Amino acid sequence: MSHAGWSCSRSVTRLFVFGTVLAIGSIVMSKEWVSGIIWPEPAVVDPGPVGGPPSDAIVLFDGKDLSQWQGGDKWLVQDGCATARAGEIHTKALFGDCQLHIEWATPEEVKGSGQGRGNSGVFFGSKYEVQVLDSFENKTYFDGQAGSLYKTKPPLVNACRKPGEWQSYDIIYSAPKFNEHGQLTKPGYFTVLHNGVLIQNHTELLGDTDYEQPPTYHAHGPSPIRLQFHGNPVRFRNIWLRELSEPQPQRPE
Repeated sequence: MSHAGWSCSRSVTRLFVFGTVLAIGSIVMSKEWVSGIIWPEPAVVDPGPVGGPPSDAIVLFDGKDLSQWQGGDKWLVQDGCATARAGEIHTKALFGDCQLHIEWATPEEVKGSGQGRGNSGVFFGSKYEVQVLDSFENKTYFDGQAGSLYKTKPPLVNACRKPGEWQSYDIIYSAPKFNEHGQLTKPGYFTVLHNGVLIQNHTELLGDTDYEQPPTYHAHGPSPIRLQFHGNPVRFRNIWLRELSEPQPQRPE
């Protein structure tokens, strides 16, 4: 065999050996990591039509009646929507961690300005308000405009549609936790999408949202959802809620 042939043979052998080492190394390095945690199988949920409700939702208002709301007889139910009047209403059922979908519309005819224009609110827990307001070309204090966590934090952006147009909130509420002595052990949080736009990103609650005093926590358990009447005929429709719970895994010893 010529010197050139011998060199070529040795090169091929080296490549073969090098390739084999790489392949074995890849097999060793690609060994799957397993946590050992046994998770429960996620439930199957039919998401339903666009805008919901999903199959596991509690429908709080489907356009027909407000029978699931205390004080619902005070409001006007007509043409598939409920119009605020004569006081607030609240759900008969109590809720903790949840996802709420609600659609609302401020009056098409613009009257007033600032907080006097299309004012209402969605309340969770003790007194935590996501503000409803006509904030389309309507200036007011930023932590009081539509989508604000009232008197706590303004929305990231103003995603308001024009007066009279239907708008949506998708709100994820993580309820605060208290110990047996009424002391706060974990604050509450809100994540809010306004017309599909993220406007509150896991915002921490500092306590009750109030007009006259700073936020302060008061111990509570599951509570009703409340809709405010603030003197304006704000309309609501397509209200549904999903109760949320974290999966409980079996962890290795």
